[in-house]
Amino acid sequence: MAASMVHAVNTNSTETDKNELLETNRDAESSDMAPAEHSDDGSDDDEVQSTGPKIRETPQNIKLDAIANTVAVHPSRDLLVCGDVDGDLYAFSYSCTEGENREVWSSGHHLKSCRQVRFSEDGTKLYSVSRDKAVHLLDVERGQLVSRIRGAHSAAINSLLVVDENILATGDDCGTLKVWDMRKGTSFMDMKQHEDYISDIAVDKAKRILLTASGDCTMGVFNIKRRRFEFLSEYQSADLTSVKIMKRGKKVVCGSSEGTVYIFNWDGFGATSDRFAIKAESIDCILPITENIMCTGSMDGYIRAINLLPNRVIGCIGQHLGEPIEELAKSWDTRFLISTGHDQLIKFWDISTLPNMMVDEHRKRKKKDGKMKSLSKKALGHNDFFAGLAEETEKKDEEEVEEEDDSDSGSD
Repeated sequence: MAASMVHAVNTNSTETDKNELLETNRDAESSDMAPAEHSDDGSDDDEVQSTGPKIRETPQNIKLDAIANTVAVHPSRDLLVCGDVDGDLYAFSYSCTEGENREVWSSGHHLKSCRQVRFSEDGTKLYSVSRDKAVHLLDVERGQLVSRIRGAHSAAINSLLVVDENILATGDDCGTLKVWDMRKGTSFMDMKQHEDYISDIAVDKAKRILLTASGDCTMGVFNIKRRRFEFLSEYQSADLTSVKIMKRGKKVVCGSSEGTVYIFNWDGFGATSDRFAIKAESIDCILPITENIMCTGSMDGYIRAINLLPNRVIGCIGQHLGEPIEELAKSWDTRFLISTGHDQLIKFWDISTLPNMMVDEHRKRKKKDGKMKSLSKKALGHNDFFAGLAEETEKKDEEEVEEEDDSDSGSD
């Protein structure tokens, strides 16, 4: 009897345990269902959005295996090509979507350092020159070599300009300028008027006058139509490192190795009409953004925005952390400035607001701390990086600029 009672108790307890287990399972199922019901309020959508591609204000930096001497941007696509000190060319597509920069192709046809690359006007061809004295023509889509002019110069080629779809101009380390008809692969101008390297070449809109900047401290003037040399400018106090045409063809600006911008009138190439000193070790490259505003790259690693007439340093676009800047380019839509420096990086800077900046013709009192204005978020102008990087503040230079501003600031 006692044994049967014990069995009954055990049976009851077992049934109770089963009931509790069933209730527990129901509770667990209910709790498992809760997140699914909660997902209808859009929280899952937030998670998807947070894990999606990040859109940046500018494309990410492109890291290279060697220092790039030159960079060129396609005239109608988000595509750039750079040439490095090993003679290699790399094409990259770039995007503001994080992680979307892509190497499109690479070419190693040059035997020595690639000095400059340039796209044709329609963007289908790419020209490059090198220390190996050769001129190369490549197909942009595949990066394949189409034609080559071996021994185009007797010295290393330093500069390159695409005049039009058929005409090319090149300058070498010994001061020789050549102008080529690429349909024939031969030069129809071969002139040595400079005593040192030709650093840069520019042409007017009429495709008639070629200008050259040289390490012999002069600017050269050549007539393509008449196929003749015109004259050299007066000797300046430093190497001329770049030459560009601004102010709707009425002014010519040259950068120099001493950090001075030399300004010529179009009808007065013999002597400078103005000069503008900035506190930089050098001005190695110049890129016009508008008819009045240009960007300069220097050995100190800073990219400065400068207004021409009135002559002002507007501010700093960016930097390459103390490494010399080799070349500047702008995207086809003028949204980005693209720079390459000795830190083996290609960097992108937002300059979309730069063309709209206005400069007061009246000279303003300089800030006591001497800092330049930061013109982009990445420029870090609020830090100490820019201390002492204002315009030249020596009294003599200020007086010269102020007097010239009074006479030229209203000119076009």
